[in-house]
Amino acid sequence: MLVPVLAYFLSLLLQSRIAFCQYSSDQCSWKGSGLTHEGHARDVEQVYLRCSQGSLEWLYPTGAIIVNLRPNTASPAAARLSVCIKPSRDSSGTNIYLDRTGKLRLLLREQDQAQGKVHCFSIQEGALFIEAIPRTDISRRTTAFQYELVNDRPGADLHSLAAPCQPCTDSEMLLAVCTSDFVARGNIKKVEREEDKSSVTVEISRLYRQKTQVFASGGVRVRRWTGQVKMPLRCGVKPGDGEFLFTGTVRFGEAWMGCAPRYKDFLRLYAEAQLQGTNPCHVDTD
Repeated sequence: MLVPVLAYFLSLLLQSRIAFCQYSSDQCSWKGSGLTHEGHARDVEQVYLRCSQGSLEWLYPTGAIIVNLRPNTASPAAARLSVCIKPSRDSSGTNIYLDRTGKLRLLLREQDQAQGKVHCFSIQEGALFIEAIPRTDISRRTTAFQYELVNDRPGADLHSLAAPCQPCTDSEMLLAVCTSDFVARGNIKKVEREEDKSSVTVEISRLYRQKTQVFASGGVRVRRWTGQVKMPLRCGVKPGDGEFLFTGTVRFGEAWMGCAPRYKDFLRLYAEAQLQGTNPCHVDTD
């Protein structure tokens, strides 16, 4: 009698193991399979992600999932967050909408996802409603993207990613030095075209701050750094003489240029703001 009982419990364990392996989740990332919806094409599953960055991967999509991006903070500042998502270039099988109290607004069609471009929206615009496109064959379909939460504080991200290529105002320039992911003084060495963006190679003589390793050191005895910073292609940036103060943001591992005044112009502006007592933060200009 022990053998049938043992076999029964082993079968239950195996079934539960298979069901568990159809999805995995933590507070930052989620991976699931539409096979759990097989035979229930109208099922809608709720997904909750609570980190500042992470990823989602939905294999064999069927039915729909609602992705709720809710950071682990009760601060009023959370209401001023924006969400940026970057689809994988082989993402397919779904359309992505913004769902605010049951009203849907199309964010990304299936064909748009394959471009791999970053799309941002306010967290107040709602959750992501990801709907599978009905197909008889769901094999080789996967919807996947990375996401990041971005502060909508004044002066932040004003010129990153898809922002217009217009000069910063004086107040934006001063605030960018205080709030940007990287701040560095240097010059432009080379500009290369990469599909729909420009890759700007810069040489840095003074590194004030960098959130991640945007600029690499030339060595212990060489106080110089180099790195690549992205800009929209339509900005038409060109290499030129003179020193600049580079500021910007890091999104999905890439550095994007924000305010980049000539250094002499920044010094003049900073000195004027010091006299008036309107500097938002201190910068060592020595």
